[in-house]
Amino acid sequence: MSSHVFEGSLVASSGKYAIVAARFNSNIVDLLLAGALHGLSRHGVADSDIETFRVPGSFEIPTIANALVKKQRYKAIICLGAVIRGETDHYDYVSSAATNGIAHLTKDSGIPVIYGVLTCDTLEQALNRAGGKSGNKGYEAAVTAIEMANLLAQIKDLI
Repeated sequence: MSSHVFEGSLVASSGKYAIVAARFNSNIVDLLLAGALHGLSRHGVADSDIETFRVPGSFEIPTIANALVKKQRYKAIICLGAVIRGETDHYDYVSSAATNGIAHLTKDSGIPVIYGVLTCDTLEQALNRAGGKSGNKGYEAAVTAIEMANLLAQIKDLI
């Protein structure tokens, strides 16, 4: 029995990529952003094809990502933020809103909307995921964006 396997290439084809990055917890998000920019560049995306949009916090990411989806200008949108648990329920509300908003967009938009929002219990955990011993999740989000954009282009005639 033979089957067809479809998989996106990790070499970027031409087109624009958007990054929506929160300013809150900028000590973490700036590391994620640097990782994402490096990942896009390393896999063939020209600097002129990357547009970055800064928003106040992770809660606001889906609003701008939604506006960018509607422009139909980008091959993929990478969402970067960091929500670190504190002493109140604020963490639960912000992480839930960001997660649900991005999930809704990626499901309904027809383009990859990549989730690169860290939801961590401690600052140490966030730092580990923003370039520390757990790698850089911003870089990983960029590579995922390229792969998914290529896979969607590959299967566009099938769906």
